[in-house]
Amino acid sequence: MEQERVPVLVVGGGYAGLSTATLLAWRDVPVMLVEKHPSTSIQPKAFGVGPRAIELLRPVPGIEQELRETWAGIGDSMRMAIAKSLADPNPHMIINDEQEEMAFLADITPAAQVGAPQAAVERLLRFTAEELGADLRFSTELVSLEQDEDGVTALIRDADGDRLVRADYVVAADGYRSPLRRLLNVPTSGKGELGRMCSIMFDADLSGLVREREVTLWYLQNDAFTGVIVTGTGVGAHVLGVNYADGQSEADFTEERCRELVRIAADQPDLEVQLLDKTSFALAHVVADTYRAGRVFFAGDAAHTMPPTGGQGGSTALQDGCDLAWRLWLVVTGQAGPDFLDTYDAERRPIGTLTADAQLANLGVRMPPTDRVGYPEPLEDFMSVLIGYRYHSTAILDEPGDDGSILENPRVPTGRPGSRAPHVVLDWEGQRISTIDLFGSGFVLLADRQGGQAWMDAGRLVKERLGVQLTRLVVDEELKDVEGHFRERYGVSGGGAVLVRPDGYVAWRSPGPVPNPSATLDQIMTQLLSR
Repeated sequence: MEQERVPVLVVGGGYAGLSTATLLAWRDVPVMLVEKHPSTSIQPKAFGVGPRAIELLRPVPGIEQELRETWAGIGDSMRMAIAKSLADPNPHMIINDEQEEMAFLADITPAAQVGAPQAAVERLLRFTAEELGADLRFSTELVSLEQDEDGVTALIRDADGDRLVRADYVVAADGYRSPLRRLLNVPTSGKGELGRMCSIMFDADLSGLVREREVTLWYLQNDAFTGVIVTGTGVGAHVLGVNYADGQSEADFTEERCRELVRIAADQPDLEVQLLDKTSFALAHVVADTYRAGRVFFAGDAAHTMPPTGGQGGSTALQDGCDLAWRLWLVVTGQAGPDFLDTYDAERRPIGTLTADAQLANLGVRMPPTDRVGYPEPLEDFMSVLIGYRYHSTAILDEPGDDGSILENPRVPTGRPGSRAPHVVLDWEGQRISTIDLFGSGFVLLADRQGGQAWMDAGRLVKERLGVQLTRLVVDEELKDVEGHFRERYGVSGGGAVLVRPDGYVAWRSPGPVPNPSATLDQIMTQLLSR
């Protein structure tokens, strides 16, 4: 039987799989993606992409601009509420004006605020990945998989028959029920399946019920059903999600019943409704007990399935894919040792668990009080989950006395190892950029102007010896600290330096000068990369 060879095989063409393939292809790592469905989804699904996911995607040319334009074609703001219907005169507002609610983000990140539906984002990622050379195969199913010490052998099947694929590593982005997770006997934790929802995509004239150029997300609670309605996901296209009642099945959602449900949601008995698509999916709270099984890594819903309340499921999946891509790149190209890949589980699983629990808590708040028993309490500051989470692993050198926290207030960045490298406005040859713009393609060494040359020399020697991609920059020489925030936000003084990873996280810092920068940096990089 014909056997193909590829460094990375990705199983699943949703957010996690497509982001992995896109970021690997951008880094010139050959990658094959197989997806059993014929194309990406036409259902809007998750709505909005969080700022942290945008930061990870924006190094790929064109992606952020395309997402900005997608959002510009849909709306200018978003409101969220709990209501009986779109015509409810007294909705309980959760977010009244998203732009106002999220205005503080401009001080934290240069990333765009994007309110795009998952279907549009998936199409963009697919196009970008293919343009970059990724081998994407739709209508292709993974049949079986076997691992050994040197790699993975997968049997895949398409319309032309079966073939074997030999890969160094596999990314399992194959969804909530994850056949690969079951095949490899990976246990899970969480509350499990919480119910099912019928997603009804429809076209109807809702003018007068929703404001122009505004996306409306209403959690609906009425005598007929509970669910959610999202308007503004495209010209004339809207989505109604209806929770299954006890004893209901997919057969209960006939075309006529779906139209009736839309009319109830709008409180418009005579509304003309055109059905565009219908599907069903599980609402669940499930987290894999490990994100790694040998040479297979779990991402997206295969790693963590969470209720949609909070809107971070899709963004978390995108972050998984981006996160796996840079780690696999380092290992496949020999810049890091194979043990470096253990850091994916160590770092991403605590954040996946935290995010899933936070969204479960949000679901509890939006349920009748009698149904909330056993649900966690909501976090006081959800923005810390959005963009303020921290990592701890062998790829982070914590400072003495670190409290081990996995959250910090993103409005007051610390620059300590394990935290996201803070946004600082810089001037580079007359062009205003952010420190965030420096990260993505490799490691970055940022040095204070005092003693900067010593750090630059050290970085050059270490880069040559280890063969690692390392950019060396001195702040307030080639990079001008426009607002004077670098030292404060990064926690360095005269002669200090900070080492930032490709994902924009601080791996190590020296608050001040050290006696031998070259020896220090060489030791640090060797340790971080599991060499």
